[in-house]
Amino acid sequence: MRQPSLIFLSLLLCVPLTPAAWAISFQTRLEKVEWQVEGDQFECRLSQPVSNFGVGEFVRRAGEQVTFRLQSRERWLDTGSATLLAAAAPWQPGRGDINLGVVPVSAAPVALNSTQEQGARLLTSMLEGRSPLVRHRTAQGRDKVEVRLLPVKFQKAYEDYLECTAGLLPVNFDQVRQSQVGFPGGGVALDPLGQAKLDIILSFLRADPSVNRIQLDGHADNSGNRLTNRDLSRRRALAVMEYLVAQGVPAEQITVRFHGERYPLVPNNSEANRAKNRRVTLLLDRVPASEVPTAQAAPESINPD
Repeated sequence: MRQPSLIFLSLLLCVPLTPAAWAISFQTRLEKVEWQVEGDQFECRLSQPVSNFGVGEFVRRAGEQVTFRLQSRERWLDTGSATLLAAAAPWQPGRGDINLGVVPVSAAPVALNSTQEQGARLLTSMLEGRSPLVRHRTAQGRDKVEVRLLPVKFQKAYEDYLECTAGLLPVNFDQVRQSQVGFPGGGVALDPLGQAKLDIILSFLRADPSVNRIQLDGHADNSGNRLTNRDLSRRRALAVMEYLVAQGVPAEQITVRFHGERYPLVPNNSEANRAKNRRVTLLLDRVPASEVPTAQAAPESINPD
């Protein structure tokens, strides 16, 4: 950032609010602005404390794109829909603000959380010197209020943030807790796509040992007789179990069930639909170690639903 720009912004921040300005404005003084980068393989955060308000931060979870959110120590913002802008810098005359749309506001501490599209556009705009700006109303007096982050000292923090995101896992728990491996060819052997899906799940299990229970449910289409379909669903579930165990998952953490043709995902009225019904579903969970069941291959079990 060039020195004249800093001087201009400093002067601007010293100007008192006029009657036409927003009633309440939260932003950190220029000389006190700081960016913080925290994270691990599950989530990365790029944040700026906002004086007297809380913190504004970009958050990227494993397997997702970035979102922008505000956290407040007190409930400053009323519930409803706030306006999110990528505000032009004061030293960029002729550039207007970019309206990124509305964002729902809830109670503290996380008062606001953007969509992934809004978060990505806002983060990109910061590289152009723009400021994240939220405009809304107060929770009590219904006065107008705005919360602004400043792009000062952003570049180095952004580089650290990119380094953090490079180490994120390909998926998060919400994305893998209910998964499905298909057997579209009709057999009981895992195909390359099924193995690839399981490898992604395994990468998460290795990173998060608190996920210590896996329920496998085998399914078949209605092409054969009941007994044949039951056996096919069993062998498919066991194929998934054997793959997981071979990659280091303790067998005692796995429960195997098989249902034959009883619970189709879609009607068995076409070959394409029958291929979808030949599957094994995986349900991942976190339970106390004492509650993890002994590995079993149950008879055709009743769907808990």
